[in-house]
Amino acid sequence: MADSPGARLRQLRARIAAAAAAAGRTEQSVTLVGVSKGHGADAVRVMAQRGVEHFGESYLQEALPKMEALGRLELNWHFIGRLQANKTRGIAERFAWVHAVDRLRIAARLAAQRPPFAPPLNVCLQVRLSAGGDRAGVPAAQLPALAVAVAALPQLRLRGLMCMLPEGLDDAAQRAQFETVHGLLLALNRGGAQLDTLSMGMSSDFEAAIGAGATLVRIGTALFGSRNAPPGP
Repeated sequence: MADSPGARLRQLRARIAAAAAAAGRTEQSVTLVGVSKGHGADAVRVMAQRGVEHFGESYLQEALPKMEALGRLELNWHFIGRLQANKTRGIAERFAWVHAVDRLRIAARLAAQRPPFAPPLNVCLQVRLSAGGDRAGVPAAQLPALAVAVAALPQLRLRGLMCMLPEGLDDAAQRAQFETVHGLLLALNRGGAQLDTLSMGMSSDFEAAIGAGATLVRIGTALFGSRNAPPGP
C-alpha cells in the first residue's frame, strides 16, 4: 500500500538522499529521528524493524511506557520537547539526547541527575529565531556564554544546536533561517567549541534544513502519518 509504514519510510529516505545529494552530501551524513509522540509502541517497533534507530519524544509521561515496552530493542531516545525543571530527572536517567536546552539551570539539573554509570548525555542548545517573547530558545547574543557554561558541566556532552522555524515561511526563508543557525555553530567552533550536530528540520522543511547542513532531522508526520493519539499535556 502506498501509505504503509514501509512505503512512507522508503519515500522519506529517498527525499533525504535527494536533498543530501543536492547539497553535495551523503545520505549517511543525515540521521533520521522519528518523532513518535502521539504514536504507540507498536508503531515505533514497526519502524525499528525497518532500520530506524533514533526516536524523539516531547512528553516524559508519554515516553516512559513506550520505552519500557520497547526495552529489548537497541534504540536511541531523544527528548525534543520543552524542558520543565520538575521533569529533568526522568529525562536525565532515560534519554540519550536532549535537543532543547536553553537555560543553564536546566542543563545543570540534567548534569546533576545523570546517573554516574551512564555515558554523558548528548545535548543541543536551542536557538531562538523569533523576537517574540513566547518563543523558546536562547538568543544568538547569549549563545557563546551558555555554550561555554554547558560544555563545562560533568555528565553532559555539548553536541550542537537545535532550532524550530516559525510557521508560514517559504522555501527561501526556511533555508535562510537554517543557514543562520549553521553560521552560529561555525562561529562557536571558531571560538573553541567542538560541535558536530545541527538538529534542524521537520516534515514540512527538512529538505531546506539538509541543504543548510542539518545532521539530525526530526520527522513525525512524514514517517508515521497522522497521530493516532493526542500528545500529552
